[in-house]
Amino acid sequence: MSEGNAPFGVLLRRLRHAAGLTIEELAHASGVSVRAIGNMERGISQGPQRRIVEALAGALGLTPERAGELAAAARAGRPRPVGGGCELPRDMGDFTGREAELRLLAELAAGAREGGPAAVATISGAGGMGKTALAVHAAEHLAARFPDGRLYVDLRGMDAVPTDPSIVLARLLKALGVAEPRIPGDAGERAGQYRSLLRVRRCLVVLDNAAGEAQVRPLLPAAGPAMVLITSRRSLAGLEGVRQIPLGQLPAAQAAELLAEIIGGERAKADPHGLAEVARLCGYLPLAVRIAGNRLQSRPGWSLSQLAARLADQERRLETLAAGDLAVAAAFQLSYRQLSPAGQRVFRRLAPAAGGGFGVPLAAVLAELGPWETEEALEELVELGLLQSPFAERYVFHDLVRLFARARLSEQEPIEHQRAARHRMETWLLETAVVAGRWFEPGHGAPPEGWSGLVKLDGPAEAAAWLRAEAEAWLSALRSAARDGEHARVVEVAESMHWFSDQWTRWGHWREVFELSSAAARALGDPRLEAVHLNYLSWALNICDERRHEAERVALAALELAAKAGDERQMGWSLTYAAWAVRDLPGEGNLERAVEHATRGADLLRRAGDVEGYPQAVLISADCLRRLERAEESLVLLEELVAALREPGYGGSPAIVAYSLGCALDLMGDIYARTGRWAQAARQYRLALPRLRAHPITRSLGRTLRELAVALRHLGEPDAAREALAEAHELYVAAEESELAAATAKELGEL
Repeated sequence: MSEGNAPFGVLLRRLRHAAGLTIEELAHASGVSVRAIGNMERGISQGPQRRIVEALAGALGLTPERAGELAAAARAGRPRPVGGGCELPRDMGDFTGREAELRLLAELAAGAREGGPAAVATISGAGGMGKTALAVHAAEHLAARFPDGRLYVDLRGMDAVPTDPSIVLARLLKALGVAEPRIPGDAGERAGQYRSLLRVRRCLVVLDNAAGEAQVRPLLPAAGPAMVLITSRRSLAGLEGVRQIPLGQLPAAQAAELLAEIIGGERAKADPHGLAEVARLCGYLPLAVRIAGNRLQSRPGWSLSQLAARLADQERRLETLAAGDLAVAAAFQLSYRQLSPAGQRVFRRLAPAAGGGFGVPLAAVLAELGPWETEEALEELVELGLLQSPFAERYVFHDLVRLFARARLSEQEPIEHQRAARHRMETWLLETAVVAGRWFEPGHGAPPEGWSGLVKLDGPAEAAAWLRAEAEAWLSALRSAARDGEHARVVEVAESMHWFSDQWTRWGHWREVFELSSAAARALGDPRLEAVHLNYLSWALNICDERRHEAERVALAALELAAKAGDERQMGWSLTYAAWAVRDLPGEGNLERAVEHATRGADLLRRAGDVEGYPQAVLISADCLRRLERAEESLVLLEELVAALREPGYGGSPAIVAYSLGCALDLMGDIYARTGRWAQAARQYRLALPRLRAHPITRSLGRTLRELAVALRHLGEPDAAREALAEAHELYVAAEESELAAATAKELGEL
């Protein structure tokens, strides 16, 4: 090799030897570090900057001709603009959103420097989330930070045979300016040469569509000022020391903004409702939004609302979301093909699962697999972006992915298998709901011996957690049972929820549950049973929906049915529910009517021997009398009730009787507090609390604690008051009673 075309490092070593200098002597004379000169001579740094070359030429005493040769060798070794098939794809001119992710990448790029670890980020997410678009946009956005070039390689991770990393290394080395004859044949040597080049070059490398960790590990620089962005449908959680950036769907506003960018501002402004609706029906998935925008662009006569109407048809939505060679279903199909047989089975059989999420047991029931095998399949689906797992052991579909799963189910499984799976799921959901709900029913508690439902229900806390987590699913199953005429089952499920409903009054669906059960009881031709469930419906209308007039009307309808059935007990309950509803209507006339209903109800319940229902009617009477400023009459009723409830032979469920006693003592505390007898009020509240805690109804228990705090403040006991308020606040937060929690926090602040 002549000196005219020798690499810079080779030429520098020859000139140093000719000058009779050691590396240390040249470093001292030129002001360039020993390490930098060593890197140049070893070929690690092949194209130093002009000022360094000039300093070395001066220290070596080179003639102008020799100095020119050294400068030319340096220029030849500097990175040229990237090529060799590794150019970045076109950036989307209408790229929208992802500001937080772009900020993270900019921060990571800012930390990339010589001597430090190379900056590496993974951008993961389901097909259609815009991973490649984000990586390319970030590469363009960060161009100024990487003057030595930006490289792009599609790793073809969704292909049956992804690109071998050795082939990728050859492409990258060629793009980095390495002549093909100088690219080693050995994969390990290629990786070493690649790392050595990126140790000193400010390059940004986009590795798109990675199959897994093993494919990208050889492509990661160890140290230096370079940055690598990896996109993959898998999380690549096995990579060490990388910044992970998982991508989800766009926020609603950003999805609408992207659609507006594609179709033009004027068209978007003409139909803002249609714009928002198309974005929603696209599931805020960037690919789907882009396809919808492209379809609108190619059909100028269509309005946004017209496209929204087409997308509203779930059976045709995926078919509609296709434009040219872009199709949402095709993006999902790539991931589906990567799944194991168990993963594919679980994926398509999950399509009928109702609700915003599901756990391993429900998936196992649908797939007819064991829990461990099911969990492995679910995690595989998460890894490929076909499911999301926002919380431990909970999984959710994206709306469009669910439609894709439904299509796979229809194509690949006979209709009788689909029906059997749905029936199996709904039966399991309703049976489990009954067992969980009965934890709160006096006299039931633990599941029956030998019961095995895949769910651990060892106590009320676990039962409540399951009922809340799977509420949408078991409610959907209850609706299905009602449609199918399974009247006895509907009544059984609603009956099991009677006590649990007190624990979760803000759910928002109790009215529907008890509407379904009262209709089922009517279909069974049982007026007494219908009266029972109409009374539950009256409770839901009154307590959950605050529809007091309607609640009274329903309770009085139950009264007529109970009278028709000759059931004094249910008649008494109907009047009690009617009184409960009327009590909170404005006006003294309504309070008087409530006293009348409750008094009649108490007489009927006493006559029927209902020692559990009787106290409820008396408590409502006493409360109405208190509100009517007839405190002494109320106290007399309450003292008589407390004395009766404390009798050893009173009977009834000990839990219900104890709770009723707690309510009576609590109401006595209210009367004493209203008349300024704070010590007596505090005493009654303190006596009531252990009984109320045994069956904690959040709003009632929280109110008692707050009233106790008021009494304690008047008695000069701020620490005890603060303790009571803290317990109330904790209760409200756990029950997601945000307004009450905020009010209690304010009271705590005042203390």
